Amino acid sequence: MKPIIKILPEKLLVGKRLVTNLADNKTAELWKSFMPERKEIKNSRGHDLYAIQVYQESYNFKKFDVYAFFEKWATVEVEDFNTIPEGMEAFILKEGLYAVFVHKGRASDGEKTFRFIFETWLPDSEFLLDNRPHYEILGPKYIHDHPDSEEDICIPIRYKD
Repeated sequence: MKPIIKILPEKLLVGKRLVTNLADNKTAELWKSFMPERKEIKNSRGHDLYAIQVYQESYNFKKFDVYAFFEKWATVEVEDFNTIPEGMEAFILKEGLYAVFVHKGRASDGEKTFRFIFETWLPDSEFLLDNRPHYEILGPKYIHDHPDSEEDICIPIRYKD
């Protein structure tokens, strides 16, 4: 599995967020809350969904602590922040260098892809993990937890010094 290395542009996103961890993962709860209400976002741009993770700088990707908390967002891209539905928030995803991997298969099998990224690819690459949001793009080939599903996993990186 080889990523595409590219600068991804800034995106204006609107959605819902919560704080969770891997031991008590509330991702499904977040998306169940967001999906019925996303129709209220009148200025959406495209049909892709964005799953954002914001980690503290101290989050350890080398030794996964299932109890370490992070912020999780369920979002869509918007034209502007002029109208944000009640109960939702704005998020600016800044432009930056990313390694983009295609995960093929069920979302529930994503752990294998993430382990490969953080335990094999990243240590052997010319990059370091950057302290910016991580995200997945759930585009037209994404089928909720289906074996034929595809999604883009975007990992923030920077060149090693």
